[in-house]
Amino acid sequence: MTADVRLVRDFVATVDDREPLVVVIGDCILDRWTVGEAERVSREAPAPVVRVTETVAVPGGAANTAVNARALGARVRMVGLLGDDESGRVLRERLDAAGVDTSFMVVVPGTRTTTKSRVVGGDRVVVRVDELAATPTAEHGARLAKAVARAIRCADAAVVCDYGLGVQASDVVPVLDVDRPGAVVVDAHDLTRWEALHPDLVTPNAGETAALLGRELGSGSERATAVVGARSDVLARTGARAAVVTLDRDGTVLLETGSDQGFRTRATPASEQQASGAGDTFCAAAAVALAVRAPVRDAVTIAQAAADVVVREAGTSVCSAAALVESVTAPAAAVVDHDELADAVDRARQAGRRIVFTNGCFDVVHRGHTTYLRQARDLGDLLVVALNDDDSVRRLKGPERPINPAEDRAGVLAALACVDLVTVFATDTPIPLIERLRPEVYVKGGDYSPEMLSETAVVRQYGGEVVMVDYVPEHSTTAVVRRIREAAARPEPDPAP
Repeated sequence: MTADVRLVRDFVATVDDREPLVVVIGDCILDRWTVGEAERVSREAPAPVVRVTETVAVPGGAANTAVNARALGARVRMVGLLGDDESGRVLRERLDAAGVDTSFMVVVPGTRTTTKSRVVGGDRVVVRVDELAATPTAEHGARLAKAVARAIRCADAAVVCDYGLGVQASDVVPVLDVDRPGAVVVDAHDLTRWEALHPDLVTPNAGETAALLGRELGSGSERATAVVGARSDVLARTGARAAVVTLDRDGTVLLETGSDQGFRTRATPASEQQASGAGDTFCAAAAVALAVRAPVRDAVTIAQAAADVVVREAGTSVCSAAALVESVTAPAAAVVDHDELADAVDRARQAGRRIVFTNGCFDVVHRGHTTYLRQARDLGDLLVVALNDDDSVRRLKGPERPINPAEDRAGVLAALACVDLVTVFATDTPIPLIERLRPEVYVKGGDYSPEMLSETAVVRQYGGEVVMVDYVPEHSTTAVVRRIREAAARPEPDPAP
């Protein structure tokens, strides 16, 4: 499910009222982002030359979890190891500026702070350089344990972020066993290290879950089914009361003790080429929700909404309480996956609404498109537009298309008042989707005839209607693109003397 307005508003109000104390324990990272334009390839090597326009440094790893928890309204104490280098000083300054209590940080003389530096050329990360901290000694672990013991006094929740960069379960678990906060959340590459802690919630991603189980989860939507089938193994091997497996674009699956059915959340589609740290945001939001005693299903629903906010941003980003509320109070997103679409169509049909379905590339939306979409909407009560993904557009239109990526094309269509729901499909025809939805009306533009369409037989077989609506001459995408290219090719007039 997706977060509803009341759930998010109640969460934000409760956090504001109670100001829960969340302690984040783990591997702190400084994320550096160097951004510029990749305009050419170097002569020295087959690598892009990036003309730098901006460099920023932000908290990453456990430190990113801490600033996200603080941005959502919790009081936050950060416990971790820092080098006494420039990166360590910058990271501490960033945490202090975000309102995170850094008095429990352990500075290790003579060591470096883990830093991940990304160079972005245009819209892609072209290289990432990692500088890793040295393995901590037993003395450093003992100092960290003492800091944890002081930090967790009166804490409402503790979050452990273990990325294999220094924090040891043997140092932390005994301390949390003595003075356990109200909720314990673990985000770790290797969750078996924290089994003895019996966390209230663990948050592995698909890769970490596959490693935990010793087998692949499959691909696409089949991963969710595989996760549900492995519920007992996941909970047993992590020692957790609940586990939420994050599946990037496919949302999450929550596994709970005593329930054979997985609880799903759905992600809102977004480009992730430059996004980083959405998992940290998810973990932070879930921990803050559990800190105010939200049910675990509500906690992961809120966490998904927070992750959806930051995955739209470039770099390592933070979801504030205000941004979270805005994300669910803005007009409802009309771009949905196939499962959500099927659910919405079923609800509409049960309410007596007539479903109209159309499909296409919609590469450069023009007056021809909007005219026929308005006419299609008039044929029923709910207009569904299925959009070819980028690969299928290339197969249909050639290597130079699409002009605009699927995410942008879907966003434009979803903004049209006549369009109710938009989905993206990867096949050359929408027949599998039509067979699943069985719309009462299937619509195409008048430059086709029903006999030209392979979809016609499918629709008529189950009793649906195929309708051709008016075609607006000279308003095809091909014609628009041709005119743009012709205009660009014309020589510019000589300037007036």
